[in-house]
Amino acid sequence: MARRHIRLSAAGLRGAGLGMALLAVIAVSLTPMSSSAQFDNTTRTVTKRGTTAAGFLGIPVGARGAAMGGAISASVDDLSSIYWNVGGLAAQQGGAATVEYATWLADIDFNYFAVAQRLGGATLGLAITSMRTPEMEVTTVAAQDGTGETYTASSYALALAYARPLTDRFSIGGSVKLISERIWNSTANGVAFDVGTTFVTPFRGVRLGASISNFGTKMQMGGDDLLVKVDIDPNNGGNNESNRASLNTDAFDLPLTMRIGLASDVVSTERTRFTLAVDAMNPNNSEQYMNVGAEIGLLGDLFQVRGGYAELFLGDPVRSWTVGAGLRYRFAPLNLAVDYSYEVMEYFADVNRFTVSLMW
Repeated sequence: MARRHIRLSAAGLRGAGLGMALLAVIAVSLTPMSSSAQFDNTTRTVTKRGTTAAGFLGIPVGARGAAMGGAISASVDDLSSIYWNVGGLAAQQGGAATVEYATWLADIDFNYFAVAQRLGGATLGLAITSMRTPEMEVTTVAAQDGTGETYTASSYALALAYARPLTDRFSIGGSVKLISERIWNSTANGVAFDVGTTFVTPFRGVRLGASISNFGTKMQMGGDDLLVKVDIDPNNGGNNESNRASLNTDAFDLPLTMRIGLASDVVSTERTRFTLAVDAMNPNNSEQYMNVGAEIGLLGDLFQVRGGYAELFLGDPVRSWTVGAGLRYRFAPLNLAVDYSYEVMEYFADVNRFTVSLMW
């Protein structure tokens, strides 16, 4: 077969190069228009949500604070202060015990128990927070209808708190927490610290609160579920194909949260009290937002009605309106408090929460 030889002159090569360059410029100039039209409706803003471990530490504690939309850090004075603002624990004058039950999202049980005692000029407190899922079936690629086994996931936090008033208007407190999360046979553990302060201003009883929660170690999953069989040399035969290896998981920060709260008794008489409150939130796993709430005390705080709005100004919030009520019954030498809250959730079933406290 005869060969064809094609010869191009230098001028021809330069002309061809210029032509290709011109076509490239035209293509590049048209590309942004078509790509922007293609991706405008599919791109999403990157957020910090879901970037921390131990997410259960962000679940509200106490029906009173939950009913006020979480705007409680400046006026909390019960045992839920170990969660909201540990500086508020200094308001305890004697001893107290609190127990709470709530069915959280997706039928997850959420429980809180705390006890505190005034000792001299300070208050010591102990709190346990637990969350546990119902039993779930184990499925695999080969057994997509289930293997017959079941597993659960659970999270626990044990907090030891200390608080004391430094003056008649200013109190400070701190706590250390041991945190553990488990899913089937794998666990992650961590340690966190909280610090909080409360201040009663001389201006018509306006109160300020500030706290930093969950400052601590990273958490990393490990356990038998991460063990796998590995052939370290798959290209050669005759070696051990059942070597045990462990998958290395990433370590994640704890949900560090800073709260700054403001509360004021707009109306305060012997029979009636009306409190307005607002909290500004700055978490490391979400955008900044605000909680607002109100509380009405009737018959000398024998009966209380509350309402609030959580996650205000947060894009795509999960929580919104909250309402609740409380009853305070005093009979020496014990005082009883019963609180209820109802939280409206955006994507899940609404949450009912009950808290019972006993003071002595």
